[in-house]
Amino acid sequence: MKKFIDLRSDTVTKPSEAMRKAMYDAEVGDDVYKEDPTANELERYAAELLGKEAALFVPSGVMGNQICLNVLTQPGDEVICEKDAHIFQYESGSPAALSGIQLSLIEGNKKGIFTAEQVEPLIRPTSAYYMARTKVIEIENTHNRAGGTINPIENIKSISELAKKYNLYMHLDGARIWNASVETGISPAEYSSYFDTVSCCLSKGLGAPIGSIIAGSKEFIKEAFRVRKAWGGGMRQVGIIAAAGLYALKNNIQRLKEDHQKAKQLAYNLSQIKNVNIDLELVETNIVIFSLKNMSVDNFLLKAKEHSLLLGTGKVGMLRAVTHMDVTMEDIEQASKIIERILNE
Repeated sequence: MKKFIDLRSDTVTKPSEAMRKAMYDAEVGDDVYKEDPTANELERYAAELLGKEAALFVPSGVMGNQICLNVLTQPGDEVICEKDAHIFQYESGSPAALSGIQLSLIEGNKKGIFTAEQVEPLIRPTSAYYMARTKVIEIENTHNRAGGTINPIENIKSISELAKKYNLYMHLDGARIWNASVETGISPAEYSSYFDTVSCCLSKGLGAPIGSIIAGSKEFIKEAFRVRKAWGGGMRQVGIIAAAGLYALKNNIQRLKEDHQKAKQLAYNLSQIKNVNIDLELVETNIVIFSLKNMSVDNFLLKAKEHSLLLGTGKVGMLRAVTHMDVTMEDIEQASKIIERILNE
């Protein structure tokens, strides 16, 4: 079988042998009755890591974000977020389709970061019955579309203080909060402390095959449990996959630093190649976004695949490479050579 260097996403990781053994050995029960001991332990452990009262295991990051937004809002409400936020760009219009809410978009800087000063003018006055009601401020950390960039903790704190002033909820799309934590040394619990709800993935850099966690107050999780069931997310003997998530949280967080090192090496290599445009300042974690001066994205992707290299796309005209546990530093060097070879052909 032909071996590809797959840099399309950190979602392509395969479970390790140790993770597969944990899945095989998992004790299971009916999770809809809350009788699956492995799922229960995953939720307890995740809530502890995130510094929240309770947590809930859900099938995907999209479902996690959307359950949180649904519980925090009513139809006709509005959520403030960055214009390239995952909940706007990559969740199939779900805020409107599932919860009847609209998004108010902020133009962040090149790292996808917006400030409290930008948010405040967008908050609807409570007396304006003819307007949508502002209910939630959403922050994505790390910011996928901006290139895995980290939102500074002081900026998050400032926006949180604004939310309290106006009695608004805060939601963290922390799909890659583990990456932010490892890179900065700030714990997931400290990041989460500024938010009412948080959603975070187990199936990206942590290497689990499926699943995300949402966390918040016990009251929030009780309602989230109901919404998960209503949306078809009530799984049964889920401990088989919950075991993978539990293994990932206990064993794979700190190793994310290796992925960041691989991304920075790849970015440096690309910066040395003629006809590549890249902003090294944006490469903070495990995502590398770049563009080409002399070839279309579609043509380049086809040629890269012919050379056994798989890459993804970001914004229009941009290419994306995401490092993860299933690529080595040797793979990174080989990928760099393939890209240079194609551009020099």
